[in-house]
Amino acid sequence: MPVTETSPPTAAPPGPVARAAAPVDASPAPAPAPAASASASVAASPDARMTPRAKLVLLLLCAAQFIIALDFSILNVALPVLGRDLGMGQSDLQWAVTAFALPSGGFLLLSGRIADLYGRRKLFLIGFALFVAASVLAALAWSPAAFLAGRALQGLGAAVIVPTGMSLLTTTFAEGPQRERALGISGTVLSTGFTLGMVLGGVMTDALGWRSTMGLLSVAGVAVLAAAPALLTESRHPRRPRMDVPGAVTVTGGLLSLIYALSTAAERGFGHPDVLVTLLAGLALLAAFVRVESRAEQPLVSLPMLRRRTVAWGNLAGLTTFAMMSTVIFLLTLYLQEVLRLSAFRTGLLFGVQGVVSAVAGLVAPKVIGRLGARRTLLTGLLLQAGFTAALLGLGTGTGMWLALIGVTFAGLGHLWAIISYGVTATSGVPDAEQGLATGLVTSSQQVGITLGIPLLSAVATAHAAALRTAGSGFAEATLGGIKLGLGLDAALVAVVAVLVTAGLRTPRAARGG
Repeated sequence: MPVTETSPPTAAPPGPVARAAAPVDASPAPAPAPAASASASVAASPDARMTPRAKLVLLLLCAAQFIIALDFSILNVALPVLGRDLGMGQSDLQWAVTAFALPSGGFLLLSGRIADLYGRRKLFLIGFALFVAASVLAALAWSPAAFLAGRALQGLGAAVIVPTGMSLLTTTFAEGPQRERALGISGTVLSTGFTLGMVLGGVMTDALGWRSTMGLLSVAGVAVLAAAPALLTESRHPRRPRMDVPGAVTVTGGLLSLIYALSTAAERGFGHPDVLVTLLAGLALLAAFVRVESRAEQPLVSLPMLRRRTVAWGNLAGLTTFAMMSTVIFLLTLYLQEVLRLSAFRTGLLFGVQGVVSAVAGLVAPKVIGRLGARRTLLTGLLLQAGFTAALLGLGTGTGMWLALIGVTFAGLGHLWAIISYGVTATSGVPDAEQGLATGLVTSSQQVGITLGIPLLSAVATAHAAALRTAGSGFAEATLGGIKLGLGLDAALVAVVAVLVTAGLRTPRAARGG
């Protein structure tokens, strides 16, 4: 998913752009801040047409999102082989994921704000340089410690790349049809990259070994790093800013603690002392962050921004759709391999079908948003995701591959519509000077969602499966019982949030003129 700022911004023109943005929020958008982007001029057309330069910028930023999405999933299939090669035990393999998730989720907000204040292009290039170097370290790793260090540095690079790339995108394309089209393409690329990573991970590991997956990321990163300076120019802040250090410390510490607790809870259980301590510490630090921000002269997060209906409800929708869809994929992976006994390669191909349909859905999504508005498209996407996730409750122990394929494909279609429409919703009406903060919130919702859903529902599924085995059920039946409970809770949560978000984003009757 997710360019210059040397001249005043181009305000969204009247007509089609204003009409397209209206369904998102009826409150008047604030005037753009003087820190607008000169890059907005590369996409100054009032309709969805893009200039050649704008297309190149979009291609570059989508390539960046694609590489990060690949990194989220490309190692999943390779983990057992990696573990044997580096001498990592089964219980240690989760750290290949956690080592990336901790910094990538924990530092997103801070990175987005630093980019707003000190330059998005500069931070984007620094993030990619770090990511490339970390990928090389992971590819050449000679020990578990070296590999995990590379993964952690990859996560830190991703924490810089994702919010800066997204804010460069939203400040390049004017709010309305242009931004909707750009976000649609970016969301499609993000979803496709995540899915393709699972397929590539299996193919490359079988053919060339797990190290080739990290090598692919480093080569692709070098290509983006080489092209970026020619296409992106620097943002400028109108005043010399001051960093909100207490806010940065509390929010980063809170997110790190929360992500660590949720990432390890599935393995150790929520009753384990270090999970409880870090969970409570994370919640306490995030509460302290809210208090700090309410008193800071130059806060890291503007609390009035969080009070915007579009920002608050849009991010709740984003967190939910990512948390629950990543859980669907995880639980279906267990079903296909543990219950139906499909190979990792065939499992990856099944998810590849979902990726193709998601790509088509992403191309169509901007037209759907233009016709229905972002709020209705968001509701439609969430309900599709909930409905087809619920359909997966019909899975059986002997057959079910086709139901799994249909269910995950159309749940993924709804998921992609929800991704794009929540991105449009949560960044609409935000001044260009605060787009890094807004997109930092958007990408934090994504990362925390991906980290949150799997530990919570997999812990529920695992506990239920263990109880069924204790009661005398066979392995396949017990495993399927746990998976179905997880899928049922998943569908219910998405449906409830869909209702809440729809009510929260409803335009007040007074604002509609009665």
